[in-house]
Amino acid sequence: MIGGNTSVQIQISTTTKNEIGESIKAWETVQELFGWLDLSGGDSKYQTYDAKIQESTHVFVADYSALDSRIKAENSRLLCEGKVYDITLIDDPMYLHQQWEIFLKFTGGQ
Repeated sequence: MIGGNTSVQIQISTTTKNEIGESIKAWETVQELFGWLDLSGGDSKYQTYDAKIQESTHVFVADYSALDSRIKAENSRLLCEGKVYDITLIDDPMYLHQQWEIFLKFTGGQ
């Protein structure tokens, strides 16, 4: 069991049209997780890592639980203590269903 000290919200983006046909992007919280948020080292000398991991600034590790089926790295972000992180990769290591490793790119405050 991983436990953790940090509660985060995962949001997905939705797009709607306004009265004049412009696309309006909105964010909806679809799941909360509890785990650990850590800074990942960005100065690796190894080039064999996946590009998504290389561009990540942080990693969030949580116990495995079913994620909302709408959550994909391409349409999701993570909120933690007023800070926003784009999700770059969602990993279930070796498909053991024991933990999530969610790789993030810090984008700033809300």
